Amino acid sequence: MPTNLAINDDLLEQAKVVGRHKTKKAAVTEALEEYIQRRKQTEVIKVFGLIDYDESYDYKKQRIKQ
Repeated sequence: MPTNLAINDDLLEQAKVVGRHKTKKAAVTEALEEYIQRRKQTEVIKVFGLIDYDESYDYKKQRIKQ
């Protein structure tokens, strides 16, 4: 889907150089992917400390013996 965006040329050029991207599209795509990943990580961090764990649970019992 073609989209026209007014993106700061200096920032876009820096992103291309730092990310070693050949095209503006590649730089923007990776930036968006990283943005989404970081936002999802932030959501996961919010649940730390909110989940109660069973102290007697032994994860090693779930392993398959070979």
